[in-house]
Amino acid sequence: MSRWTFVGRTAELDRLHSAVDGAEAGLFVSGRAGIGKSRLLREGVESLPADRYAIWYVAASTATGALPFGGLAQVLPAEQPPGLSPAGVLRWGVEVLQEQAAGRRIVLAIDDAHLLDPPSAALVHLLARQENTTILGTLRNGEQVPLPIRALWTDDLVEHLELAPLGPAETADLLAAILDGPVDAGSTDRLFRLSAGNPLLLRELVLAAAGGGELDRRYGVWRWTGRLELAPSLTDLIDTRIGRLEPGVRAVVELIAFGEPLGLTLLNRAADPADVELAEERGLITMVHNDRRLDVRLAHPLYGEMMRRRCPVSRTRRLQARLADLLELVGARRRGDLLRVAAWRLDSGTAQDATLLLGAAAQAFARYDVPLATRLARAALDAGGGFDATELLATILMFADRPDEAIRVLDAVAGEIDGDRRRSRWLTVRGMVSYWGLSRPSTVEEIAQAGAQLTDPGDQARVRAFEAIMRLHGLDGAEALRLARSVLDRPAAGVAARELARCTIAHLDAARGQFRRSATAIARVAAEAPHWRSDMPYLQLAMELARGTRLALAGDLAGIDAIVADEFADLAGAGDFRLGTGYLAILQAYAARLRGRSGEALKVSLGACAVLTTSRVYAGLAQAERAQAAALRGEAGHAAAAMAEADRTHAPGMVVLYPWLEQARGAVLAAGGDLPGAAKHLCDLADRLRADDFAGHEVLVLHDLVRLGRAAAPVGPTCTDGGRRTVAQRLAELSERVDGVLPPLLARHARAAVAGDYAELLEVADGFAALDLPVWAAEATATALGGLRRARAASAGSAHQRLAGLLGSCDQIRTPALEALRPALRSITGHEGA
Repeated sequence: MSRWTFVGRTAELDRLHSAVDGAEAGLFVSGRAGIGKSRLLREGVESLPADRYAIWYVAASTATGALPFGGLAQVLPAEQPPGLSPAGVLRWGVEVLQEQAAGRRIVLAIDDAHLLDPPSAALVHLLARQENTTILGTLRNGEQVPLPIRALWTDDLVEHLELAPLGPAETADLLAAILDGPVDAGSTDRLFRLSAGNPLLLRELVLAAAGGGELDRRYGVWRWTGRLELAPSLTDLIDTRIGRLEPGVRAVVELIAFGEPLGLTLLNRAADPADVELAEERGLITMVHNDRRLDVRLAHPLYGEMMRRRCPVSRTRRLQARLADLLELVGARRRGDLLRVAAWRLDSGTAQDATLLLGAAAQAFARYDVPLATRLARAALDAGGGFDATELLATILMFADRPDEAIRVLDAVAGEIDGDRRRSRWLTVRGMVSYWGLSRPSTVEEIAQAGAQLTDPGDQARVRAFEAIMRLHGLDGAEALRLARSVLDRPAAGVAARELARCTIAHLDAARGQFRRSATAIARVAAEAPHWRSDMPYLQLAMELARGTRLALAGDLAGIDAIVADEFADLAGAGDFRLGTGYLAILQAYAARLRGRSGEALKVSLGACAVLTTSRVYAGLAQAERAQAAALRGEAGHAAAAMAEADRTHAPGMVVLYPWLEQARGAVLAAGGDLPGAAKHLCDLADRLRADDFAGHEVLVLHDLVRLGRAAAPVGPTCTDGGRRTVAQRLAELSERVDGVLPPLLARHARAAVAGDYAELLEVADGFAALDLPVWAAEATATALGGLRRARAASAGSAHQRLAGLLGSCDQIRTPALEALRPALRSITGHEGA
C-alpha cells in the first residue's frame, strides 16, 4: 500500500493559497478530528516557494501548552532577553521573526492552534496585525480556543473555513490513489458511508481490510469482500469519541445501533426519554426529520459497528425482539416496517410466521437487497412457506449468482407441483435459471414444449413471455416478436407477463432503429412498475436492457446519465444486485467513451468486468466495452486482451448482444494498426446487421467505417445495375428509416468525407459537439484540417484552433482519423497522448 495520498480539497487548497498571496492576514481551518485539517495545512505550506516566503510550521500540543511560548518553541530563540515586560517580549518575538525573514513575507502555520499557550496565542495575534505576515492554522471542533486566536476572525484579521467531510467522488479518488487502482462502486459506497467522509477513519478501515486479506483485485479493480474488521487503532479512536457510557445512555445507543433509524416516539417507548436527551447532548445520536416524523440515528456509522460488536449475543437478541414487539405494537405503518420487523425477528430467533418472512423477503427482493432477501426467503422456506417460498428463494439465488443451488431448490419440489399456476411459475423460474444462470440455450425449446401443455390462458401467457425474451436473446427475432405480441393480445395475461413481453418488443424496436416506438413501450413498462415489481422485480433488467440499447444507439448520453443516476442504480448498488449494477456501469462507460473521457471509460468498464465476474449474462458485453475504451486510448495490447476475455466470457444465450462485441472487435483491429482488417470486419458486420434488420446498430457500424476513411467503400448486396451501394449511400438511406437527430448527421459526415467538402465537415463537427460527442467532432475536424492544409486554405488556422479545443476537452485518445494528423496534433497538444 502506497503513502496516503493527498486527493481532492482543490477549492480549500486554492483558498489557502489565496490567503497567502492576497491581502488577507491568513486563514484558519476548523473541523472534526481526522477530517484532514493538518494534511491540508501541510500540503498548502509545502507548496509555497521558500525564496518568496519565510515559512514556519509548528504543531501545538498539550505538552507545550503548559509552557510560556511553548507552542512557538520551534520558531523563537531558546533564550529571551532579560528584563522585558510581557508586552516587550511580544514585540521582541515579532522583531526576531522579521529579522529572520530577511525581507520575505512571513507565513506562520500552526497546527492545532487551540492548544497554544496564552503567550504564544498573544504573539500570533500580534503577528497577524503586521502587514507582511500571513497566519495559517487549524482548530479542532469542540475544543476551547484561546481568546487571542478566536479574536483573529472575530476582528476580521483572518478568514475562517469549516472543513467539510470528503464527498463520494473524493473518497473514490482517495481510495484509488492509495490502493493504486480503482475500487468498485459498492465497496467505495460502503467505505464512504462507514467513514462518513473522514480521511482518518477511511485510512483505518482500509488498513484493517488490507491487513485481514479482505481486499480482492480483479481486472485491476479492488473489491472489499469480507466483513468489517475493527483494527485496534480504529477501536481506540472510536472508544475515545464515545467515551464512558452510563447504563441508560448505553441502552439508548444500543437500541439505535440495532434499529436505526428509529422514530423518536418509538425510542421513547423503549428507553427513558431523559437518557435519550443525554445521548443527544453528548453528540452520540442525532435527530433527522423524515416527512412528519423525527427519526433518530447514531452520530457516526462506526458507533453502530462498535456497539453491535461488543453487545453480548443474549442482549442483542433481546433488544431485537424488543424492537420487533414495539413496532408491531404501534403498528407497522411506514414503507419498510414489515421488512424491519421480519429482520429483527429473524436475528432474534423469534421468527415463526412464514407469511411474515415470505412477505418481507419479497419486499427485500423488490428493493434489490439480494443478501437480505436470500436470508428471509430461506427462513420462510424453513418455517413452512411451501411452494411460494421455494419459488422466491430459487429466483433470488439466481440473482445471487448461485444458479446450481437454485436448480436444486426447484427440483426438490418438482413432484409436488399441482395446477397450472404453480407449474407455470416453476417452469419460468427454472427456465430462467437454466437459460441465463447455467447458459443452456436448449432451455428455450424445453420451456416452449412444457408451456404448450398448460391450459389456463394467463399461466400460458406467463410462460410465453419468458420464451419470447429467450428467443430474442438467442437472436430469433421473428419468433420473439410473434410470441410477445400474442401475450399482449391475451386479456388473461398478468401485468408482469404483459410488460415482460413489451420489453422484448421495445428491445427489438431499438435494435431496428425505431427509437420512438421503443421509448413509448419502455415508458409504459415503467409506468406499470408498481404493479409488476412485487411479482417480477427482475423485469427491471429487461426494461433497462431495452432502454439502454435505445439510448446508446440513439447517442442520447443525457438519457444514459439519467438512468445511471436513478433510484434503481442506488438500490442495486446497495443491495449487491450485480446484474443491475454491472449493466448500468457498462452504459456509464459507453457514455464516458463517446464523450472522450477515456480514462473514466476504462475505469468504469473495468469495474463492470469485476462486478460481473461470477455472472456470464453481461460479462462479454463488459469486456467488449473495456476493449473499446482501451482502443480509444491507443492501448492496443490491453484492447486485444479485453477482446479475448469478451470472447471467452460471452454467454451463448445472449447472442442478441453480438453487434456490440463485433463492433468492439473492429475497434481493436484498428487500434492494433490493421486498418484493412478492421474495415473488412466492419463491412461484413454491416452486411450481417442488414440481414438481421438491426438498422439501429448498422448505422453506428457504418459510421465506424466513415471514421476509418472508408465512406466510399462498397457494402450490401449487388444492385440491379451490377454495382453496390457505398457506405455513404447506405447511411443516407438509413437516415430516413432510423429515428432521431443522429442518423442524418452521420449521413452528412459520410457525404462530406466522400466529396472532400471541408466546410461541411466542420459543420458536421459542430453538430457532433452539440450532441456532446467530442471524439467524433475532433475526427471530423481533423479530416477537414488535413484537407485544408493540403489546399493551403486560409481557414486552416481556425480549424486548427477548433481541433485544439475539442482535444482539450478529451482525455488521451488515439483514433485512425486523429493519427493521420499526428504531426499537427503534437503542435496542438504538446505531447503524444492526445
